[in-house]
Amino acid sequence: MLQLAGHERGYDPGVPVVPTLERAVPPSLSPASRFWRICRIIFLLSVFVGPSPAALAEFPRKDPSESYAAARRVMIERDLRARGIKDAGVLAAMEEVPRHLFVPEKLRESAYDDRPLAIGAGQTISQPYMVALMTELLQVKRSDTVLEIGTGSGYQTAILAELVGAVYSIEIVAALGERAKEVLAGLGYKNVEIRIGDGFYGWAERGPFDAILLTAASPKIPEPLWRQLREGGRLVMPLGEERRTQKLIRVRKTAGKQVIEDFSAVLFVPLRGAIEKPAR
Repeated sequence: MLQLAGHERGYDPGVPVVPTLERAVPPSLSPASRFWRICRIIFLLSVFVGPSPAALAEFPRKDPSESYAAARRVMIERDLRARGIKDAGVLAAMEEVPRHLFVPEKLRESAYDDRPLAIGAGQTISQPYMVALMTELLQVKRSDTVLEIGTGSGYQTAILAELVGAVYSIEIVAALGERAKEVLAGLGYKNVEIRIGDGFYGWAERGPFDAILLTAASPKIPEPLWRQLREGGRLVMPLGEERRTQKLIRVRKTAGKQVIEDFSAVLFVPLRGAIEKPAR
């Protein structure tokens, strides 16, 4: 055991003595032995005078949710406000909804990049700017009932659910629809209903709708959806063929007529189902 000798001057045994390394290591040891003896002393000091387990337990750790929240705030400023999204409700919804939970786990670090991400079955989650733009073009209010064609990941569904009274969403790919149901339920959304089926036919028993949103491109406005749109309602969709020039349009129902506004060139996956059948 290490012996601490009192100095020739003597010392008061009631006063603790703090050893120096010179005192603790006998001078007769070789330089290598002195080095390892010093390392041992430093280790023992770190054990006996280091922070207690209780102190370590209280030491703040980085919460991953904090970094995602920070990434959402950056997304809002960089990709939405800076590009012209002005609707306060849409911006608040985009900041509230955790987009990273709607993408595959391996892509979560990219969840707040302004680009589409693959979600499986040949489908994608749209870039945040496009989600915000299409939502803003719908011009929804809290009392509205909205039909969404193409649930996909469920992210756009969640944004709508933050803004309106009820969202009815249809997804043709069962695996995607079921996963979206789980994520939305886990986040506590009570004003959303998802059905697995062909969105071309809409959801007549839940209509008429104040607004309809298609998240996949169609070469024409599906007639069943037009019939289910309330007078004065808005329909927003990418219009065009797969892998060809598409345009984002908003259609208003005014005295039963289509009043179409054209906004920008876009590129979406195509609407699947009955719309693909050749006209007879």
